[in-house]
Formats: sequence, structure tokens, C-alpha cells
Amino acid sequence: MAWLTAAGRPGQWGTEPWSTRPGGEARVESAIRGGYARLAEIDGAPAGGCVFSGTPSAYIDPVDEPELFINLLVTDRRFVGAGVGAALIADARREAASRGIDLIRVDCYGGDDGALIRQYRSLGFTPVTPFTVERPDQPPWPGQLLAMRLNSGRSGTPGDHPAS
Repeated sequence: MAWLTAAGRPGQWGTEPWSTRPGGEARVESAIRGGYARLAEIDGAPAGGCVFSGTPSAYIDPVDEPELFINLLVTDRRFVGAGVGAALIADARREAASRGIDLIRVDCYGGDDGALIRQYRSLGFTPVTPFTVERPDQPPWPGQLLAMRLNSGRSGTPGDHPAS
């Protein structure tokens, strides 16, 4: 949070750590309990984490095929350039392939300069559709849904849209 705020991107996750927000820890715990969590370490230090499941975020419509949905992906800024995010995405790809799943989707913050969308593109995702999450007592949150197909023989991206 501190890095995002200092970089002028408070719209992504706000300015307050999740651990200090009402319900913040419960939301992360719920994501972990509802999916599969992977942690990345560098020299014994936590460097990042990924939580995925077969269920998209509440504001994203499900698709009519099996999918691996990345519900949470975070990396520690101390390890920028070490490939932590790429390693976690590679792990998600292996997991999807081992389950016979062809589709991986993720949603992310789509505001500001689009840096997060570019990062996911560099990891092999294709933007599907932008969306907006309306939030009570807060500005709307701009998002972007992205997808990755593992089977290169299949064309196109899923034609879904965020839930209204």
C-alpha cells in the first residue's frame, strides 16, 4: 500500500493496509479458504503469494467451461525484478494444465496509467473487457478482466462480461 500510494496509485487498493480495514483480514482469509494458496519465497523470506480457484470474483460473470481464476496475486516490492509474479503465474499455468483446464482468468485494477494491465499482458494474458465496480461511500473502482488460453490451438478469448 505504501509503495502504491507513493507512486501515485492510491486508487488500486487505497491507502490503508488491509489489516487495518474492517473486514480486510476476513476477506483475504476467505479467498485463501475458498481456493488454493501458493507462496513464493526468496532466501526464506516471503516474496509473494497467489490464490486461485474455479470461481471468479463476485463482480465477474462465470464462463461455461472449467477455469482457473486468480483471485489474488501479490508480490513484495523488495523483490522487484526477481520474477516472483512470473513464477507464481507459471505455477498457476502448471496447475491448470494438470487439471486439464485450458482457461486462466484474472481481474485487476484498470485505472491510472494501466501499468498493472501491461504487467499481466507481459505474463501472457490478453485483456477481455474493462468493467467498473460501484462501491458505497467510495469512488467507483475501474477494473480489467484478462484471460490466458493454455491450448494454443483454441482461438479467441471467452466472450463474457462482468456481472451487473
